[in-house]
Amino acid sequence: MEKKELALAGVYEVILKSFEDDRGSFTRTFDEKLFNELGIPGHWVQENHTRNKKAGTIRGLHFLLPPDTDGKLIRCTRGMIWDVIADLRKGSSTLGSWINVVLSETDHHWIYIPKGFAHGFCTLTDDAEVLYKHDSYYQKNSDSGIVWNDKDLNIPWPVQDPIISEKDKGLMTFNEFITNYRGL
Repeated sequence: MEKKELALAGVYEVILKSFEDDRGSFTRTFDEKLFNELGIPGHWVQENHTRNKKAGTIRGLHFLLPPDTDGKLIRCTRGMIWDVIADLRKGSSTLGSWINVVLSETDHHWIYIPKGFAHGFCTLTDDAEVLYKHDSYYQKNSDSGIVWNDKDLNIPWPVQDPIISEKDKGLMTFNEFITNYRGL
């Protein structure tokens, strides 16, 4: 395993090693000791899995409000996704900035997202599956997010007419988040 810091401080790509032969492949996807040696914090208490039937599905941009914020490990286990991480940290020099990473079932990568960021993705293939590890338990009363097509974040999603839940269509804007919470 190795880690690569991405353009937002504290966000890392964790590159897994896969061993392949004529039978298939073997990949150690998580090893707490190796993650700690890489300096990637987190005691993972919850794991979620999403299956997305159609390409062009957007989920996000999600986060939990304080005091229940959570760090995440994200991995695409089937298909391909366009993953987005947006900085919502109070006082951060990159507050309101975002990055994207393409993840696929063949790249053997995790994305580590610490507390203070919103996360979302767009499926690039049918039947895309995503695995999430969380370092805090889900708290329904803290569940929140920024609307996917927020004009201030101006994310150029790779789809014109996405498949998106009613809940995600009704999320707050970045400006509403800053006005009401001033950051995470």
